[in-house]
Amino acid sequence: MAANRIKHKVNHVSLVVDKSGSMGPHEGQLVRVVDEFVKGLQEESDRLGHETRISLYAFDHQVQNLVWDMDVKHLPSLHGLYKVDSGATALIEAAVKSVDDLKNIWEGYGEHSFLQVVVTDGEENASGCSETGEMHTRMSAGRGSAVLKKWLGRIQNAMDELPDHWTSAILVPNSLAKRTAQEYGFPAGNIAIWDADSSQGVEEAIGTVKSAATSFLRGREQGVRGTRNLFAMGQDLSTADVTANLDALAGGKYILLPVDEQLPIREFVTSSGHAYTTGCAFYELSKREKIQGTKQLAVAEKDPKTGRMTGRVFSGPAARRLLGLPNAEASVKPGENPAYTVFVQSTSVNRKLVPGTKLLVML
Repeated sequence: MAANRIKHKVNHVSLVVDKSGSMGPHEGQLVRVVDEFVKGLQEESDRLGHETRISLYAFDHQVQNLVWDMDVKHLPSLHGLYKVDSGATALIEAAVKSVDDLKNIWEGYGEHSFLQVVVTDGEENASGCSETGEMHTRMSAGRGSAVLKKWLGRIQNAMDELPDHWTSAILVPNSLAKRTAQEYGFPAGNIAIWDADSSQGVEEAIGTVKSAATSFLRGREQGVRGTRNLFAMGQDLSTADVTANLDALAGGKYILLPVDEQLPIREFVTSSGHAYTTGCAFYELSKREKIQGTKQLAVAEKDPKTGRMTGRVFSGPAARRLLGLPNAEASVKPGENPAYTVFVQSTSVNRKLVPGTKLLVML
């Protein structure tokens, strides 16, 4: 008779961070927020009983491994490891190296999943420099095009061949870079745009990554080992977690109003016959939004068959943690969840509501 064996969940997280010259203004802040990101991984892994291992890469025109598949509980600060240089951006080469390296990890025992997140503030211009000693953008047109074509083929093949238990994501600085990342093979749902021109943008970027990584770990509990929709919120909510961690609001304490026109939030509430006070209204998360660290959240039950919100509404101090949001601004979009809809508190009197959604008003 075969012996019983504990089949534990093992998460391999690879964070690949740009260190080209344009990242100089963000160096110190990036170290701090990455340390916070690692701390979040530690806490969530402990809570779930997972083993989470992290690899860190930094890249300019060269790609450097800083930490290799280390237990997050033992990872020191990124301070002293991450240094911005004056180099260019070997974005493709960095992403490919991270994937190639992690493919060497043996998966014989345990239930393994892989999450790669690339963070860049620029566009590809130097992959292959480690081999040729030149940026392909500075070569003659024919040579440069050949080098870039080679690396495009490598990243597209790498992305196409990723197994279902691998998730590869990227943060880019603008919509043009997002389209380019899709050409590389990153799924659209695993690409997010961040503001690379401000210190607040760095906070938001790592907040977005932290939220996504938390959601990724919790998805493992639901049997999800990989996703093509990483930067979405609420898709991993379960009834057990909601009822155990949040408070069901008393029926007479709120109302759900269908939004039928694009009115400012205060005008809509008062025209519906209700008093408006700052923070009393929660809009339905229906598109990508920046959610500040002070905003409260709520979730409403819906019929899994019809999608209509006909059940209870839950909220409470644990809502942000349950939804994987850090206590800092993060950019998120709604995930697909058949049982719950997420609502976000608004403190703006002029927020334009989206027709076809609902507004949660606390009475």
